[in-house]
Amino acid sequence: MDKYEITFKTWDKVAQMYQDKFMDMDLYNDSYDAFCDLLTENAHILELGCGPGNITKYLLTKRPDLQLLVTDIAPNMLALAQKNNPTAEFQILDCRKINELERQFDAVLCGFALPYLSQKDCEKLMRDSFELLRKNGLVFLSALEGEYSKSGFETGKTGDQCYVYYHQEKTLKDQMHRSGFEVIHSFRIAYPKGDEIDIHLVLIGRKV
Repeated sequence: MDKYEITFKTWDKVAQMYQDKFMDMDLYNDSYDAFCDLLTENAHILELGCGPGNITKYLLTKRPDLQLLVTDIAPNMLALAQKNNPTAEFQILDCRKINELERQFDAVLCGFALPYLSQKDCEKLMRDSFELLRKNGLVFLSALEGEYSKSGFETGKTGDQCYVYYHQEKTLKDQMHRSGFEVIHSFRIAYPKGDEIDIHLVLIGRKV
């Protein structure tokens, strides 16, 4: 198996554990609020890497008018998301293949997929998102901030592995600009990880 396959299998295996830990976390709510405030009424949103549907649930609680196509590559994650958000639309989807979708959206929300995508695949996702978005469409991206050279396999408490990619703000912003987006919001969120602190970088952009 390649590094992506190993990572996808891990997320499918730990889906319930992930839900128990993150479903009610409010650490990122300010960034979700900023995103919601930019969305038009009845906006159609493509969500990538939805996990157990924690972001989906927050958005629909705040904005029940939103129309969401909610996707993930891990079937167990998607099953939990569907249970937690029965009014949304769901589809198994590898976020590296969103160019295969034949519909358009007002926003693309990628809450936690970039930490598992290479620089090359991140930029492809941005370019593909641009093509899927209507005029003035929005993109929401969240990444682990750090030197790209730090990227590699990390082992969780269960002994399962994920290949984690670290990204830098300048690189991501340059990629967004090349893909046709202007950055309109950025957030740095301190996430406690044992005795250390990870910095989660959130960027919200608009199609220009």
